Amino acid sequence: MSKADLLIRAGAIHTLVPGQPPQRALAVRGDRIAAVSPDRNGLDAWASGDTVVIDRPDATVLPAFDDTHTHLMIAANSAHDVPVHTARDLPELLELIRERAQRTPPGQWIRTTANWQEINLPERRFPTARELDSATDKHPVLVMRGGHNIVVNSAALELAGITAQTPVPAGGHIGRDADGTLNGWLQDNAIPLVARLLPEATLTQRIDGFRTATQDYAAKGIGTVRDAMVPVSDLPVLRAALAADALRVRVRVMASALGLRTVDAVDDLLDRLEEWRYLPGPWLRVWGVKFGLDGGIEAGATREPYACDHGFHGYLTWEPKVLTEAMDHVLRRGWRIGTHAYGDRAVEQLLDIYAELQARHPGLPAGALVMEHGGLADAQLRTRAVELGIPVTIQQPLLHDIARIEDTYWGPERVNRLFPARGWLDAGALVTGGSDYPVGAYGAMRSVWGMVTRETVTGVRGPEHAITAAEAIALHTTNAVALLGESDVRGLLTPGRLADLTLWDVDPTVATPDRLHGLNPTHTVLGGRVVHGRP
Repeated sequence: MSKADLLIRAGAIHTLVPGQPPQRALAVRGDRIAAVSPDRNGLDAWASGDTVVIDRPDATVLPAFDDTHTHLMIAANSAHDVPVHTARDLPELLELIRERAQRTPPGQWIRTTANWQEINLPERRFPTARELDSATDKHPVLVMRGGHNIVVNSAALELAGITAQTPVPAGGHIGRDADGTLNGWLQDNAIPLVARLLPEATLTQRIDGFRTATQDYAAKGIGTVRDAMVPVSDLPVLRAALAADALRVRVRVMASALGLRTVDAVDDLLDRLEEWRYLPGPWLRVWGVKFGLDGGIEAGATREPYACDHGFHGYLTWEPKVLTEAMDHVLRRGWRIGTHAYGDRAVEQLLDIYAELQARHPGLPAGALVMEHGGLADAQLRTRAVELGIPVTIQQPLLHDIARIEDTYWGPERVNRLFPARGWLDAGALVTGGSDYPVGAYGAMRSVWGMVTRETVTGVRGPEHAITAAEAIALHTTNAVALLGESDVRGLLTPGRLADLTLWDVDPTVATPDRLHGLNPTHTVLGGRVVHGRP
C-alpha cells in the first residue's frame, strides 16, 4: 500500500460529492488526495514515519474556499500602508497619517489601506484635502477607499497638475466644494490622474506584500482567489512571488482593462497579455480580461434616479457599441471576459452586449462571458441571464459593509434587493461567492454567515434573499471551480483531485449563524501542504 505524505483524521469530512455521507479519514500523496475512508482509522496503514498526521476527532473538513471576486493585488500592495481601516473616526484616521509622516522622509508618498467605509465613521464622509494637509503638508498623500475612490491632499493635487480648470474625464469625477474649490476626492476614471505618479515599490517589497496578504487569505479559509483587477505589468511580480514561494493561495488573474476606452487600447492589452497565456502548474493562471461597464457604489448605472439626486442615474464607463467591439476582439483571441455591472441599467446593457457577442460567436464555451456583481438584477434580468447562460459572481461581504452608504445613494428598498442569492439559485444560475475586498472583508465564513443571515452594518437587509449554509458553501467551492473551469481538479474531496481543504472546530454545514460569525479554520491545506495552522 502506498504511503501518505499527509493523513487527516476528523469527525466529519464533507467531500461535497452528492449523496456521499461524511468521511472520517483522508490521505494525501504529493499534491493530490489519494484516498478517503468512512472509518477514522481506515487509512492508518498509509502512515509512515514521514507522514504528517492531523488528528482532530472533533474537527470538520471542507474543501478550501474560492473567493471568485476579490482584489489580492490591492491587499498585497497595501500590506505595509497606513492602516486607516482601524480608525474609529476621522481624527484617528488623520493621526495615523500624521504618525506615518513623522517617520517618512519629506517628499515621499504616503498611501493608506483601502478597506474602510467613510459612512461607517461618525462623520460619515471622506477627509478633505485640507484636513489631509493638516496631517502633513510635506508629503503627497493618497487615501484609498475601495477600488473606485481616492482622496488626496494638496501636495498630490499639485504634483498631478489638477486644478479647478482640469476637465473631468469621461466616466470619472473630480470632487469640488460648493464654491468650486477642489476637495481632493477623485473617482473612477479620474483616479489615474494621480495614481500614475505613485512610485513603484521594489520587487522585494512587493513579494513580501504578497506573502503577507496571501497568508491572511489562507488563515480565513480561502485557497484560491480570482483577482478582478490585475494590470498586465504586474504579472511578472506575481510570477516572482510564486518563484519565491510567497503565495499561500492559488491565483486566477483577471487582466484589467479598466480605464481603457478604445478598441486599439484593448488590442494593445491583448498583445501584452499573449505571453501569459500558458503558465505552468496550478498555482498561477490568467483567467481572462476584466471590463467595467458602470461605476461603483456611488455611480452604478440605474434605471431609476438616485435617492440623493433625482437627476442622477449613475453612469456607464464605456459607450456600449465600442465596448462590444472591444470584447469581440478579446473573444477572437480566445480569452474569457468578466464585466463589472452593478446597477440594473448596467446589467440590462451588459446582457444586450453579451447577447450580441454570442450571436457573433455561436460556439463560445460555457463561462466565456461572466457578469461581475449584478447588484440590482431583478427577476426578469436574472431569467434573461440564465437563458443566455451567463454566470454571475456576487459579494455578500460588500453588501454588509456598504449598506449604510448605499441607503444614501439608492434608498433602503433598492439596498434590500442587492445580491439576491436566493433568486439567482432559484432561477438556475451558476452563481458564485466572493468578497470584493477591499470594499468587503474577505473570509470563507464571513461570506457564508452573510448569505445565511443577510446581516449588514444596518441590520438584516432583504431576508427573503438568504440561502442555506450548504448552498453558500457550494457558491465558494463546487460552483466556484465550475466558473473557473477546474471542476475536474478541485472542489470535491475525492481521490485524484488537488488536496485543497480546510479544517474547522465546528461543522459549518449545521452550525447556528452566531457560531459562523467570526469563524476561521484551524488549518488550511493547499496541494497537500499546510499553509495555515500547525499539524
